[in-house]
Amino acid sequence: MKNKACTKKIVMGKYKGKTLKLPSLETTRSSKSIVLESFFNTVQFEIIDACFVEVFSGSGSIGLEALSRGAKKIIFMERDREVLGILRKNISLTDPLLCEVFSGDSFENMQTVVAALKKTKTQAYFYIDPPFSIREGMEDIYEKMLLMIAALPKEVVKLIIVEHMTGLELPEVLGEFVRKKSKKFGNTSLTYFGVE
Repeated sequence: MKNKACTKKIVMGKYKGKTLKLPSLETTRSSKSIVLESFFNTVQFEIIDACFVEVFSGSGSIGLEALSRGAKKIIFMERDREVLGILRKNISLTDPLLCEVFSGDSFENMQTVVAALKKTKTQAYFYIDPPFSIREGMEDIYEKMLLMIAALPKEVVKLIIVEHMTGLELPEVLGEFVRKKSKKFGNTSLTYFGVE
């Protein structure tokens, strides 16, 4: 069966209806519409004029949806070269001046992003959607992700949102953050962490 190009439209806001290209499913896994809808219903007014960091960005559909809904700056983090090409094309459909792309390993780039946020005294929403740990070479991805979250300084964090496999129970406390709520959508769950 031929792999047809997958696309996704921006749902709401300034860029509503823009068609984003998605990478092949072998490379990344696109967030389900129901998951995105729930997330944006939760933070819809809070993200206006906010900084939004999409870790493991893939096509950038979550960050660009946030931009369309009024976020003022989006930071993307992606390491796959082919996917980066798609991400940059998608960004070009919106406002590239409000977007910054960090290519390479997200765990390494996080320090640079945090330093920049600290310098400008900016708090950000961190949307973290790592590749599922069942993927080859990704067995320790959740472990590394938990350490990364625990290391985030609370002065740069507005809210942390983790999209993960439903079977994975995330701890109640991670560094300076506590689990606020968790919502299941079949195989995928969203868990929110914030400062107490």
